[in-house]
Parts: sequence; C-alpha cells; structure tokens
Amino acid sequence: MLTHKIVLLSGDGIGPEISEVSKKILLKLSDKFNFNIEIEEELFGGIAFEKFEDPAPKSTLDKCKSCDAVLLACVGDSKYDQLPRELRPESGLLKLRSDLNLFANIRPVKIRNSLIESSSLKKEVIQNVDLVVVRELTSGIYFGEPRGIIKNKNKERAFNTMVYNTDEIERITEIAIQIAKKRNNRICSVDKANVLEVSQLWRKTVENMAKNYKEIHLSNMYVDNAAMQLIRDPSQFDVILTNNIFGDILSDLAAMLTGSIGMLPSASLNNIGPGVFEPVHGSAPDIAGRNIANPIAMALSTAMLLRIGLNQIQAADNLELAIDKVLSKRFRTSDLDDGKSEIISCSKMGEKILEEI
Repeated sequence: MLTHKIVLLSGDGIGPEISEVSKKILLKLSDKFNFNIEIEEELFGGIAFEKFEDPAPKSTLDKCKSCDAVLLACVGDSKYDQLPRELRPESGLLKLRSDLNLFANIRPVKIRNSLIESSSLKKEVIQNVDLVVVRELTSGIYFGEPRGIIKNKNKERAFNTMVYNTDEIERITEIAIQIAKKRNNRICSVDKANVLEVSQLWRKTVENMAKNYKEIHLSNMYVDNAAMQLIRDPSQFDVILTNNIFGDILSDLAAMLTGSIGMLPSASLNNIGPGVFEPVHGSAPDIAGRNIANPIAMALSTAMLLRIGLNQIQAADNLELAIDKVLSKRFRTSDLDDGKSEIISCSKMGEKILEEI
C-alpha cells in the first residue's frame, strides 16, 4: 500500500481548530481510497517562537524538506508585532518558502453555486468567475536587498528594494503557461510597467516567453486597473500572472468574490520537492478557541494537496464533492451567514464533510 508522509503545521490562532478538521479528513480519505497517510505535526510560527525563539526552527524545516507535502494552517498574532522582524511568525513563513524554493503560488478562485448569494457583489457579476492567480513567491520586494530602517536624531527613513531577474520571471511564466494550457489558454500579466523598471523587465520577459506558445493569448494590465477590473468584471480573467506583492494583494481581493476569504485554498510549489498547501486567510486570533472558524479553505487546500502533491485524484474529487454537498444543504459557518442557512461550528462543519465523504 502506498504511503504518503505529510507534515502538518497548525501554526497560530485558529490554526489548530481547522487543522483538526483536515487531519480527520485525510485519515478518512486514505482509508476509503486505500493509501496510508503518516501525519507528523511540527511547531511553526508564533507557537514555535515561544518554545524555540525561532518561528521556523531548523528541525521543522528539515522535516518539511523530507516529506511528500506540507499542510500549513496559518501563522501570526498582533502580540508578536513588537518582535524584531526576523523573529515574527510571518518571517518564518518567508523562511519556509525560501528554504523549500517555493517560487510559485497558485490560488484558484471559483464561485460555488451554493454560495453565490454570499458575495458582496451582484450575482450577475460573479456567477461565471473561475480564475487562477499565479503569484511569484520568492523574490520581489519581500526578499530584495538592501532593506532596512535608518535612524538619525531627527527622523527615521525606511526602504525596501524590488528586484527580479529574467530567470525568476521566466520560471513563474512557464508555470502560468502550463496552467493556462489546461484551461482556456488566456493569461493576463499584471505589472506597473508605466512607472517601474522592474515591471518593464517583467513585461518584456513574459511577452518573449509567450511568443513560444502560439495557442496562448497574452494580455497585459496595470495593477491598479486589474484591481478595478476584478470588482467590475471578474469573469474576464482566466489566469492572472503577477509578481509577489501585487499577487499578495490581488489574490486576497479575488478571495472576497466568493463571499469569504475562509473559502479559498492555495498551493506553493517548486520544480522538485514537496509543496506547501495552505488557506489564504490569516490566523484570526480574535476568534481563536471559539470553535467558529471556517475550516473549508483548509479542507480545499487539503484537496489541492491530494491532487497536486500526492496525485490522489479520486480522493481530491471526493473531498471537493463532499464540501459542495454540505454547502448545498445550507450548512454554514458564521462568516457565510446569509440569514437563510443553519450556522454551525468549525468542528460540526468538519463532521458534516466527513459524513458526505
């Protein structure tokens, strides 16, 4: 029997609650589809800092490098905001991405029919939305040097550097092209080439890459216009290709098309080695421990892990179908409250999904 080794990073805030749901889902699916799952839980984020004074301990990173896939919940809490930057939970996340060379972040945004009334946008605007944001993840302004804060007697000055080279742009463009070829062959590359030299290189490199694929229809859009168009007419997009900081912002904006950021999964991938699969939402420390969090984004991330990380296609399909069935029966967590459904807890939502599996 095939055995898959998974590292589970529950992290902070609501992380342990939603992780418990996905852990039960993985074990039930492995039994149903006749494969073994070995889940190893490791400390990561704020909880790891509290024990090891390091948000990304070497022991955790080593386990992640040697497994088949990593399932990550969420990290962060305002109580860590006063720590030096390198000790904050978010820096641990950057360290994980860098050490595993996770240069490609994939965020699908698809409207589920049962939730179409939950979006803050009109039904006719969002009903045909089915897009993927492909975000470069290990370069750009989050990693560029030099960076820092300069202090003198009278004032402080902070600075960051956005840097990309052609190799980094080419490899993320290739990912976007391969995804587009399996969809509708359309890519919209988002940049700010009218004012940023780094975006001018980005646009030129993407256009040169696309010339090698005659079936691909490439368009370019400035990031401010892309944000507007995501709200005005989101169904025009198929694959959105963009850099690290623009992708960070646009993917969260796109998440709200679905009605809740608690509904969207993501995958962070490299060319070889384990990927990291995580919901796009944060740790929501204000509701942690109250059993009201929405576990569906992490459950859908688990489906991506099964599909992309482990090649367990049937199990992934079964999980996504189970989630749709639960939602179609009008069970909701509080973030999806539409006034017409039964509001249930995080753990109860997990039970409902397990029943449908």
